[in-house]
Amino acid sequence: MKAAPARQSFTRKEQQLIESLNTPARVQRFFSSMPYNWEKNGGTMRSFREVVKRNEAHCLEAAVGAAVILEQHGYPPLLLDIESVDLLDHVIFVFQQDGLWGSIGRSRDIGLHGRKPLFRSLRDLTWSYFDPYVDFSGRIKGYGLANLYDLGNYDWRFSAKNMSKIEDYLRELPHHRLRSSNTRYEKLLARYKKYKLRYPDRSPSYYENRKQWMI
Repeated sequence: MKAAPARQSFTRKEQQLIESLNTPARVQRFFSSMPYNWEKNGGTMRSFREVVKRNEAHCLEAAVGAAVILEQHGYPPLLLDIESVDLLDHVIFVFQQDGLWGSIGRSRDIGLHGRKPLFRSLRDLTWSYFDPYVDFSGRIKGYGLANLYDLGNYDWRFSAKNMSKIEDYLRELPHHRLRSSNTRYEKLLARYKKYKLRYPDRSPSYYENRKQWMI
């Protein structure tokens, strides 16, 4: 389906949620407050409907959920796959406002949540995630843009099944390379390790671009 479904396709609860979450900032706050899906019983890839039922989401589930909600408010269902050297990619919903890119994201790490629409290009938006992405193994190496309409009639809005096709689609996307300095990376890694030694259960928020975050 390459068009937003009629509002009647949603349950009453879903309709009320969509009506209340009528801006990217409100959608970000909704997913930021939702419990994180730690996939304790195995890997999941749930549709918007299943996420609302279960009230938990990991990054890709939140990105698809944001796409479903904001599709109802006129935004195309665009996802950005941020590719990491450790194969632990991060997926965010991306949108444009006055020609500038912003995003909605959910993560175990606060620095990987959404961004205000301040970026002239997707490359610039991806760079805003570089520093917070560095942990013990993560380092961004590329990014790829996906449109969920490219999946045709695949039911990414309401399906009760695990939607592995979305993950396969994102892996196969052409990605733009993001080359970075080894010196910069090593400095960020050392800072992260030092922080985690002191605060093993916290997510660092010491990054200089916090004003760009949409929390």
